[in-house]
Amino acid sequence: MRGWLRIAAGVVGAVAGFIATLLLLELGGFGNRADLITSGLLALFGAFAGLVLATRLATRMDGSAGSLARNSLKSLAVVVFLCAATGVGYYAYAVTTATPWLNPNAANPLLLFEVRLPAGTTVPASAQGIAIELQTDLNTMPGEPSVGRFRRDGDKPVIAGEVELAFRTSHRQLAVNIEGQPSRLYPIGISAKAPHTAEFGPWQSQADGSEIRYRAKWPGKT
Repeated sequence: MRGWLRIAAGVVGAVAGFIATLLLLELGGFGNRADLITSGLLALFGAFAGLVLATRLATRMDGSAGSLARNSLKSLAVVVFLCAATGVGYYAYAVTTATPWLNPNAANPLLLFEVRLPAGTTVPASAQGIAIELQTDLNTMPGEPSVGRFRRDGDKPVIAGEVELAFRTSHRQLAVNIEGQPSRLYPIGISAKAPHTAEFGPWQSQADGSEIRYRAKWPGKT
């Protein structure tokens, strides 16, 4: 058996030992999800044990001279190199794909929202007197009231609107200012990527008695 086959056996043994240790911890009830460090160290120990056992078996099958320690160290060096290469590759991928723009090559997605105001609140019949602004840690974006979607829900007026989502960030809030009323600020709890959803989320109550619901709408989708 050639030297590179002994090294390959050690690499396979390390992978098998790592996986086997995790399975034993999980199936045997010894793993502690709250103590990831200990579980990780045990898995690494299992990987090293698997590497040594596989290298020893390959060396015995080969019948060639060469110390177990030297062959194991060679296999370990390959494992470390592969882990480092995988980590660097993933980091490069994450950096190159983590553009702050949500949709850099096409129209931006929209945040569609509805605000249900407390009973007795007066709402302007037109867009005049209503100012909407999306505020993030990266930018601010003016919104547009959708007057055609204004309605009443019992004795509560409901206003609606939309605003572009330009940046990938989870720190978003919507400011709604109606003339003659206190400014209202609503946290927007959607992920940084703002995936498209076909339905509005549930109503979210605010301290002033108003409520908001919203969804992200991507271009070409309804």
